[in-house]
Amino acid sequence: MEKIWLKNYPNGVPAEINIDDYASLAELFNQSCEQFAGSTAYISMGCSLSYTQLHDAACRFAAWLQANGATPGTRVALMMPNVLQYPVALFGTLLAGCVVVNCNPLYTARELEHQLKDAEAEFVVVVENFAHTLEAARPALPMLKHVIVATLGDMLGAFKGTVLNLIVRHIKKMVPAWSLPGHIPFAHILKQSKATDFTPVSLNHSDMAFLQYTGGTTGVAKGAVLTHGNLVANLCQAYAWVKPYVKANGKDFVVTALPLYHIFALTANCLTFIRLGATNLLILNPRDIPAFIKELRKYPFTAFTGVNTLFNALMNNPEFKSVSFDSLSLTLGGGMAVQRPVAERWQQITCKPLTQAYGLTETSPAVTINPLDLKTFNGAIGLPVPSTDISFRNDAGEELGINETGELCVKGPQVMREYWKRESETQKAFEPDGFLRTGDMGYIDENGYIFLVDRKKELIIVSGFNVYPSEIEEVVASHPGVNEVAAIGSDNGAAGEVVKIVVVRKDPSLTEQALIDFCRKELTGYKVPKIVEFRDELPKSPVGKILKRELKDRPKKPE
Repeated sequence: MEKIWLKNYPNGVPAEINIDDYASLAELFNQSCEQFAGSTAYISMGCSLSYTQLHDAACRFAAWLQANGATPGTRVALMMPNVLQYPVALFGTLLAGCVVVNCNPLYTARELEHQLKDAEAEFVVVVENFAHTLEAARPALPMLKHVIVATLGDMLGAFKGTVLNLIVRHIKKMVPAWSLPGHIPFAHILKQSKATDFTPVSLNHSDMAFLQYTGGTTGVAKGAVLTHGNLVANLCQAYAWVKPYVKANGKDFVVTALPLYHIFALTANCLTFIRLGATNLLILNPRDIPAFIKELRKYPFTAFTGVNTLFNALMNNPEFKSVSFDSLSLTLGGGMAVQRPVAERWQQITCKPLTQAYGLTETSPAVTINPLDLKTFNGAIGLPVPSTDISFRNDAGEELGINETGELCVKGPQVMREYWKRESETQKAFEPDGFLRTGDMGYIDENGYIFLVDRKKELIIVSGFNVYPSEIEEVVASHPGVNEVAAIGSDNGAAGEVVKIVVVRKDPSLTEQALIDFCRKELTGYKVPKIVEFRDELPKSPVGKILKRELKDRPKKPE
């Protein structure tokens, strides 16, 4: 497809990026730590790490890995929320040439066992509060040689910090602490290892950096093999896009509420803003909205990333309006579709636009981003980032034209190499010409902007007509009495499906009939919901994405 989107590229954004800027993520990390040595790299609940401290700690961890048998390619699992130990372990693992396997700390023992076994992880770093899950899974993991347990005071033991009791109080709200037999304390590694004992490793673009598992919402989670080249390319693409809008030179301050183990925050917040020399504010528990808002009041943040549900939850708290947005220059939504009512309300409250981006685990993740200075929300997921080709195709693999709806396919240096140990799944994911099938349905308009209509597998078929849940959700979300909504298909026998909406009310007096009548004014007949279910909350992933599969599987509670 002709790159018609280039004509609408923001000023200063190049059509192509130079992937040879860095040979590896390790090289990027070393250069940034040297360039911004005196600046603050991370803040977590009042404790901070400078770039110098971060580099020293990462080298100590890398030295310990090498001394304990880790070689380039060894898988090291990280099972931590947004705490200071995470970036230390992350960059230490990469410096040693090992492969990072990110694990959701809220996994069940079954989910964790599958991922660690599939990845053949030999090391795992886990925060003590989640170690009970690892203990339950460990008998089935004979290949696991070393378990490193991080406690909340680890970083304080190595560096100066404050308010340890505050950190403990917040993380203890999540799960109880656990003592894991035979573990190695993270603090011991930092204190006993020497950065000078680390032996630098030669890395290049073809070396694997991450084994990043997909969410597994449509089946067994698969590991996407992301190389140093994939991640270097994507951070260069993201850097080129945001550079005209940020302060750079170590003057940016980004709020990281999404977990760094998720690919969106990993690339957008961690890697891209490391290159900028920014300060990263780590939010341990973004679901504690009052505590989150108190943190926001403390700092003149310049950038903010999140998901639709997080933005909505913040704005539903009256205290959010007391936060200063004077320094804010970039707000980026990803991970799920940003709804128009949420974006418009964000701009009304903050006087700053909420920009939408799109990506997936298999593309490291960024594929498209909107210009960051758009004055109004346009509903698009943006323009393809530099050095990226896109194509919309039908089920036969034939390319479609402008404004024709088909499956979005992507090709570029950020696209994964393969699915780990799943050759048949890899073959299914790629077209013969190398384009990755994303599973997302959409179209490109005459200006090069890309619009998604929905997930291919989440289409609702009503009497032979395709209904896209995102369209229904945007209409329902615009009702002033609605807090959150998810649209799904409900079986209707031989007739196929009918539209069902699951709603969290803002107005307790809102009725099913009132919502249906509202939808009739905005939607054609077959798109109007036939079933309305009210719930106190919607099931979400740790990132905040609504889990529609759980809505379909879980029966409605009796009145």
